[in-house]
Amino acid sequence: MARLKDRYIQDVVPRLQKVHGYKSNMRVPRLLKIVVNVGLGEALANPKALEAAANDLTWITGQKPVVRRARKAISNFKLREGNPIGMMVTLRGDRMYEFLDRLVNVAIPRIRDFRGIPSKSFDGRGNYTLGIREQIIFAEINYDKVDKIRGMNITICTSANNDEEARELLIELGMPFIQGHAT
Repeated sequence: MARLKDRYIQDVVPRLQKVHGYKSNMRVPRLLKIVVNVGLGEALANPKALEAAANDLTWITGQKPVVRRARKAISNFKLREGNPIGMMVTLRGDRMYEFLDRLVNVAIPRIRDFRGIPSKSFDGRGNYTLGIREQIIFAEINYDKVDKIRGMNITICTSANNDEEARELLIELGMPFIQGHAT
């Protein structure tokens, strides 16, 4: 079992159940999935960018990414319907907990001038999205083999009913939010 999942079951669930007065531990908010998304606008001009991004995402998440294609044509961007423009990976179960553990404890602290992540990126339904500017913050990526620095969006989906419950869950799981940062 993943280390973070074990901590969630043994420490976080009883603490949140006590604080919020949930009668059942099944009412306690939990992680549902983590979606890692990379936009590849440059893939129109450079088809090898898809392969490089796929390799990076595979190393980071431990799972093969799915190619996302354009839904409609946009002539100003020279984009046709069906062109590959991104990649995504959906993590669930133990892989999700292991990825979040590595993200919180290894990758995020490696961000330059890191002071914490903002807590403003909740969507109103208990999901949190974090934008990362460089994939090289992950220890799995070899800097010498990177062809281009790419950013990514990481969306953490929870079963929380609102943003406050989701924020408490993520804080309990070790997410380094900026202190005193209100939404």
